[in-house]
Amino acid sequence: MPATMTERHQVLIETAAARDKAEALLRGLQEARARSERHLREIGQTDALKAVTGRSSIENAIASTQRMIDTLNRSLVQLRQGLTEEDLALIDSAREF
Repeated sequence: MPATMTERHQVLIETAAARDKAEALLRGLQEARARSERHLREIGQTDALKAVTGRSSIENAIASTQRMIDTLNRSLVQLRQGLTEEDLALIDSAREF
């Protein structure tokens, strides 16, 4: 296997790991938004930033994280192009560790 292929495998693994972390972050942000909105309702207040801009800071963070995930997914598609089933199996087995 050529050295560039090994590097490509490593980049794909690292990109997939970054995407997985970003997806976990997105879930955490969505849960935090739900808790925050529930708390604001309970105390009878509104989000000041949302009242002014139409979006809360957490909604901005969610949107930014979603864009990052979309970008990582596009990168993964590009990295996977031209790889064999054997290459993909090797990558999948490496990600399990």
